[in-house]
Amino acid sequence: MPLKRGKKNIGKNIKTELAHGKSKKQAVAIALSIARKKKRK
Repeated sequence: MPLKRGKKNIGKNIKTELAHGKSKKQAVAIALSIARKKKRK
């Protein structure tokens, strides 16, 4: 399942990354990076 964009989904994205075996620091970095990205048109 692809990660969702936006500030409201940061916690869900972190849980998803942790479930896939990423370290906690890496999961947080990925989730924040995805949250900052704007939707593409």
